[in-house]
Amino acid sequence: MKTILQSLRVLLVLTVLTGIAYPLVVTGIARIAFHDPSHHSALLAQKTESPPYFWPRPSASDYATIPSGASNKGPTSADLVKSIAERREKFGKDAPDELLTASGSGLDPHLSPAAAKYQAPRIAAERKLALEKVVALVDQLTEGPQLGFLGEPRVNVLALNLALDAAK
Repeated sequence: MKTILQSLRVLLVLTVLTGIAYPLVVTGIARIAFHDPSHHSALLAQKTESPPYFWPRPSASDYATIPSGASNKGPTSADLVKSIAERREKFGKDAPDELLTASGSGLDPHLSPAAAKYQAPRIAAERKLALEKVVALVDQLTEGPQLGFLGEPRVNVLALNLALDAAK
């Protein structure tokens, strides 16, 4: 009986520490250290196919958060080859690979600056803007690697589209 009571006390203490205290501490640190991203963020891609907007990477899960994930199709998959061919027809034969292949999570909100600039002529024509203005906006919103060395430069597609709407 003594062992059962000790086990229940340990269970209760660990539940409070790891299930309540730890998440609250981490959330508090995130709210202080990363105030803007923790309050309003564009961390997930959103389906956008309207011509005057930048389009995100394709999503194997149609941008749904619950079943998010990659397609798990290998390079010999006929479905993958067909999907890439359809996207190449949509984007053009010189489209960057990231516009032809889905992201690993299916929810990646970023594009490389090159992939965003590849779409710039379409956006400039649709919005009747100077191409230089659209390219300058891409350059302005390009984020560097995290901590200066992790990853590649990237552009958040939602932030880019919101900036385009604000520039009217």
